[in-house]
Amino acid sequence: MRSILCAQSAKVELPRPGLAGVALMLLITGSSLNIMSLMGVIMMAGIVVSNSILIVEFAGILHQQDMALKAAVVESCKVRLRPILMTSLATLLGMIPMALGLEAGSEQYAPLARAIIGGLALSVVVTMFLVPAVYLVVHGRDEAKTAAVEGE
Repeated sequence: MRSILCAQSAKVELPRPGLAGVALMLLITGSSLNIMSLMGVIMMAGIVVSNSILIVEFAGILHQQDMALKAAVVESCKVRLRPILMTSLATLLGMIPMALGLEAGSEQYAPLARAIIGGLALSVVVTMFLVPAVYLVVHGRDEAKTAAVEGE
């Protein structure tokens, strides 16, 4: 049940910084907020949530195997950094030709790629630093409560 709650909270909270990246990228490139860019937001949110779940779930598994909470979070970040960067960079680099919109008719899909690039670029950084920190704070507080209850 606990992992389901972690995943659900990640779905709600994590795409928010990506929205700032999307807005910034659309503003810089002069693109409008339209259906294609909103589809890009949905795609970006899916990638960001899956990246954060990779870190949180692995940290939870390590912590359940009697590893200290801080050590589990650090280890999960070390182990999951490479897959997250590979997925995100492949997506970002793959979207560049679409974002440039150089071919005839490709300007229709350019806002989609620009939204993904802007949101994902910012969200990867936030995912790698903010998610482990929040996980550490929330679960550290839970451990403190559990230890206080068991001590009584």
